[in-house]
Amino acid sequence: MVEEPDNIALHYLGRLDEKVDALREDNREIKQRLGLLEQRYVLLEQQYASLSSRMDRIETRLDRIEKRLDLVEV
Repeated sequence: MVEEPDNIALHYLGRLDEKVDALREDNREIKQRLGLLEQRYVLLEQQYASLSSRMDRIETRLDRIEKRLDLVEV
């Protein structure tokens, strides 16, 4: 069995130390999750930029097709 400290201050310091350790672990987990979210955000930005670029090229090609077929007024 664990001996209880004679000094009440030491007892509370021990409990405080346990709580600080728990907060450190929570903080580490939060940072890890935030890092994953940041990676996903960057990936989504890249995918959006790629999709936007593709849409621009499709629009340009469609404009050329419409002009060749005389479907639009110049």
